[in-house]
Amino acid sequence: MTRQQLKNSGKLMKKSCMPKNDVTEDDVGQIEQGKFLENRNVMCYIACIYTMTQVVKNNKLSYDAVIKQVDVMFPAEMRDAVKAAATYCKDVAKKYKDLCEASYWTAKCMYDFDAVNFVFP
Repeated sequence: MTRQQLKNSGKLMKKSCMPKNDVTEDDVGQIEQGKFLENRNVMCYIACIYTMTQVVKNNKLSYDAVIKQVDVMFPAEMRDAVKAAATYCKDVAKKYKDLCEASYWTAKCMYDFDAVNFVFP
């Protein structure tokens, strides 16, 4: 997929996850630009997106599943960079028992590591 196709597929997930987590476009519309509101609903919205992209296994983020999804979904020119961010941030989730918090802080880590290649609906 191209970056634009990736973003388009994210729109469907966003439409599904926003009402489930009671968040607005103001709350989550600029995550891709680094605007991470530190509140529970936003954290669980990120977890919902990760669950829909099949990178959550047994209620935990799965590094192996992330790498597999990057290979399947991301354009070739972005794969190495996104995998590097995932590798750098893979232990962040281990600090949190809660999937919402683990997802939020992992996404934020990946953005901070490589904002240019960070894509999030």
